[in-house]
Amino acid sequence: MPEVEAGDPLPSLIVESVRAAGIEVVAGDVFVVAQKVVSKAEGRIVPLAGIEPSELARDWAARYDKDPRMVEVVLKEAQRIVRMERGVLIAETRHGFICANAGVDASNVAADVVVLLPEDADRSAREIQATLEREFSTTVAVIVSDTFGRPWREGIVNVAIGIAGIAPLIDYRGQPDSHGRDLKVTVIAIADELASAAELVMRKTAGLPVVIIRGFDYTTREASARELIRPPEMDLFR
Repeated sequence: MPEVEAGDPLPSLIVESVRAAGIEVVAGDVFVVAQKVVSKAEGRIVPLAGIEPSELARDWAARYDKDPRMVEVVLKEAQRIVRMERGVLIAETRHGFICANAGVDASNVAADVVVLLPEDADRSAREIQATLEREFSTTVAVIVSDTFGRPWREGIVNVAIGIAGIAPLIDYRGQPDSHGRDLKVTVIAIADELASAAELVMRKTAGLPVVIIRGFDYTTREASARELIRPPEMDLFR
């Protein structure tokens, strides 16, 4: 993949790269696309030079040796601040995601700019899916992935923030386990698991923003990554 810039036709770039690699797309392929290239193509880039930090951003940044301009961007992107403590800023985004820095990221971009999450990653996934299906004359699914931290566990993993053409969850409730007992609560987040599997190939420094997963059996339907967000009334930690 070439370096993606604002305004680039990302779906077409993916098609061109797949053809250049000599890859034959087959029915059921799942394309996992890194959020960063989606955001870049959609112009979700903020130059820090034009940001005037608030007093809160300046005070908190000075306390933890942060860039107050980036802190201000995070505060503006946040729908709700979950925790600001020990240099870690956890926020809920307008999409409903709870993550560090409201998804604002300064990695793999030029100096003094930050990248925001896509406005609607589900829509981005659908647009990529539509182009892929038209150009390759077959059905595929698309997952837009991003890297999130995890409460109570070290290390970060990729999760799905946008999807198209794939049910994000498999519900095993009501089915018998290996001893014949009905499962009561088992719902598997397959879209997140596929995103994490793809990251093993992408890696943070490999420059591989698109991965094709083949051979996974999934349910095809119109869906949204919002299905992966736990409703507030079911969230024990709010």
